[in-house]
Amino acid sequence: MPDVVIKTGKEQMDLQTVHQFLSQESYWAKGIPFEMVADALSHSYCTGAFLDGQQIGFGRLITDYTTFAWFADFFVLPEYHGRGVAKQMLTHILSQPWTKRLRRKMLATKDAHTLYEKFEFTALASPDRIMEIFQPDIHLHI
Repeated sequence: MPDVVIKTGKEQMDLQTVHQFLSQESYWAKGIPFEMVADALSHSYCTGAFLDGQQIGFGRLITDYTTFAWFADFFVLPEYHGRGVAKQMLTHILSQPWTKRLRRKMLATKDAHTLYEKFEFTALASPDRIMEIFQPDIHLHI
């Protein structure tokens, strides 16, 4: 899709579009309040895909810009699936000099393994070392 423009930075993102998708359409953040989305973007490296000035895709990295990044909240609006938009966003992110030197890049996905495998993501090398406190609906109780 050659007309897609990739932009970075929270100030470039359409917060209404991002919030609408995350709170209403995602399987991982249903019901998340607008303020939480805005705060999360403020503390992340944000990337968006735009077509004719309208945001059609989004993703963010929670990162220290030196050793680690967690890829979070990646989506492409359903009507643009299968057009390479996610690949364009990931290619842009992973071509940044600072992302190339990160020691660890991680993410969680329910249904996009094939996409991320094309960018060298694999299953955990040592899953027995990873621990978590998982509170998926905490934003519903705040």
